Amino acid sequence: MSRYSSLQIKKLMGEAISRWNMIEDGDHVLVAVSGGKDSLSLLWNLRERLKRIPINYRITAIHIDPGFNDYSYKKVESFLRKNKFEYRIIHSDIGKLAHSPQNRENPCFLCSRKRKMLIFKASEEMKCSKIAFAHNKDDVIETFFINVMYGGAISTMMPVQEFFNGKIKVIRPLYMVDENIIERYVSYMGWENVDLGCPTSGRSKRQEIKEMLNSFYRKNKKVKGNIFTALHNVRTDYLPTSL
Repeated sequence: MSRYSSLQIKKLMGEAISRWNMIEDGDHVLVAVSGGKDSLSLLWNLRERLKRIPINYRITAIHIDPGFNDYSYKKVESFLRKNKFEYRIIHSDIGKLAHSPQNRENPCFLCSRKRKMLIFKASEEMKCSKIAFAHNKDDVIETFFINVMYGGAISTMMPVQEFFNGKIKVIRPLYMVDENIIERYVSYMGWENVDLGCPTSGRSKRQEIKEMLNSFYRKNKKVKGNIFTALHNVRTDYLPTSL
């Protein structure tokens, strides 16, 4: 079963990259690596994919140390160095700033926003026109519900998204991959998630949405697929344009 998850990731990731033309010959892709199961799987499979395709691209891992502790980034660095990945680590105090008394309502939003800003800056310095994030199918669905319920907007993550007038493209090669496939794959590979020390880990709005959705998934296995399909089958004629 775990071996099968490896084949599933390769197939679904390859399909997403091809369908949305995410990576082209000669690209230098900056891969955001948090140390979690998704980002490790993405980084590994982007390199493995080079063995099977007729084009060549360069990948560089980037890890933003949020500054919660002095050892989590060392675990990430150890993994990257051991497996001979090109990488860059940027140290910051983003985690502490996001969880300061002045920002208790939504620390995850500020932390994510500031991390992306650092990654965008690094991509410009390194002349990387593409940044790969490890968001999976579940993340896409959960983001939709977060935006509806807490942001008052119908929107979610896109497989490919341009920033700064097209100078940088964000790509999400795991866009079509279910989270449970990644979990089985990581177990198969024997990797451990790196705990960044975030005090709100497991207590975020995303976690609340995840638990809500899982309750529906358990009752009907078709629900997740139907939601994901619905995000690509928007009938704007049946949506009001203003309030």
